[in-house]
Amino acid sequence: MQLALLNALNEERAARRAAIVVTALASGEQRLVKVADVAKDALREALEARLRSGKSGTEETPGGKVFLTVFVPPARLVITGAVHISQELAPMAQRLGYDVTIVDPRTAFATPERFAGIKLLAEWPDKVLPALAIDAHTAFAALTHDPKIDDPALLHALSKDCFYVGALGSRKTHTARLERLKSQGTTDAKLARIHAPIGLDIGAVSPAEIAVSILAEITARLRLGDGKR
Repeated sequence: MQLALLNALNEERAARRAAIVVTALASGEQRLVKVADVAKDALREALEARLRSGKSGTEETPGGKVFLTVFVPPARLVITGAVHISQELAPMAQRLGYDVTIVDPRTAFATPERFAGIKLLAEWPDKVLPALAIDAHTAFAALTHDPKIDDPALLHALSKDCFYVGALGSRKTHTARLERLKSQGTTDAKLARIHAPIGLDIGAVSPAEIAVSILAEITARLRLGDGKR
């Protein structure tokens, strides 16, 4: 790999931006495709599919076989609410490779005993979320049922490019939530990004089942892209 290409790749990785190195197998020639340039690339469909899967591999192209080496930052999951669902969701997400952070100012709930091995921030979301640098490889889930905690957290998540935003609550609860967020200047386009009621509709009842439905919806959004639920 040429030094200039390596330096450009390292710059993208340091900024948590996905990228793909395209190597022509016949000639060994390489080029770097940044995630911002994928849509206008001649190999767009193959590149997009590889980015969604996170897997490298060989592709046939009109110009011959190429190997696509995929560099995708580790996915993160940020949860507001140290609740029973979070106790199930956090370890499940960790097993899938997510870097999980739980934010909840209620110190009676946000305890290391209840969330062993999970990054826990017992602070108000508006204080700690900016430092987490939420980005396009971050999923966000609001689970407290408390507008004082979830609303500012949702506003922050919607201001970022996170790939998934979900919120716990019934349709009635979500309608009231939308009115509150809209009154604070959030656009309809941003509000439409919220998956609510959170999770795939599998008839989940227990905290563990709800956690499964949430993680399934996050996975679908990550792997299948927009509009797939």
